[in-house]
Amino acid sequence: MDKTAFARSIVAVRATIPEDAFTAGSLGTLREGSGVVIRADGLVLTIGYLMVEAEEVWLMGQDGKVVAGHALAYDQESGFGLIQAMGPLNFPALVLGDSATAKRGDPVVVIDGHGQMQEAAIVAKQEFAGYWEYLLDEAIFTAPAHHSWGGAALIDQDGRLLGIGSLKLEMSRGGQSSDINMIVPINLLRPILDDLLTRGRVDKPPRPWLGAMAAESNGDVVVISVSPEGPAAQAGLQGGDVISEVRDEEVGGLADFYRQVWKSGPAGAEIPVRVLRNGRETWLRVKSADRDSFLKRPQLQ
Repeated sequence: MDKTAFARSIVAVRATIPEDAFTAGSLGTLREGSGVVIRADGLVLTIGYLMVEAEEVWLMGQDGKVVAGHALAYDQESGFGLIQAMGPLNFPALVLGDSATAKRGDPVVVIDGHGQMQEAAIVAKQEFAGYWEYLLDEAIFTAPAHHSWGGAALIDQDGRLLGIGSLKLEMSRGGQSSDINMIVPINLLRPILDDLLTRGRVDKPPRPWLGAMAAESNGDVVVISVSPEGPAAQAGLQGGDVISEVRDEEVGGLADFYRQVWKSGPAGAEIPVRVLRNGRETWLRVKSADRDSFLKRPQLQ
């Protein structure tokens, strides 16, 4: 595999976000990472947290040329973001691979927008639950980790795009710890791409969102914090609360908690949750919301 040839399809992404944007406090107002050219007209796939609510986006190729971009679409469920170059990039588009056929042990390479490459291997394909109400049924994990992971391209031995870099995590095995990357599989893009291009979001009712950051501790779901403007805060949920039930069903971990919330109906559904706080149990009724409704809409530059 000629890795340097494929590196031309990965660009650096720099986005500026308004100070009053909903995600400015948690993700910052200046975000930098990478994106991958997936279409000859300059369509760039990246990880959504880099460009959500952006008022300015700039794309830079490895030839140093800088082109303005438009934050086209962001999908909450997969985490993917799309940016449309507003001028010619003149870089080849990467061919989308099949992440379903990738398996543990496969050699891969992770490449960022500055051409930095990390030869790696797939070390796991498994469920991933993120504290920000995010769940992948089967994420890809690679090691060694690329240390500029956000929006980086995961490429297989045939030069096909298998996924987009999202996180750097720590994996413990046999008493040893090592850094790994979590990659969003490219197959999640295929069924939603047309909707994202034509509508800016997937054509289905949005999931209910609570606005609660949570973690799993010994099987318990513990609230870390709540978004001040979100539904959970309005209902009285607090950091430190342990969520034990949703609609009279016991919660069996973070992923199970999310699935129970999401099957309760579309955004706007009322979600009864049973919480343990300071040794006492109580029920709260959280009127969920559409997370996208809190975000600034993309504006053409």
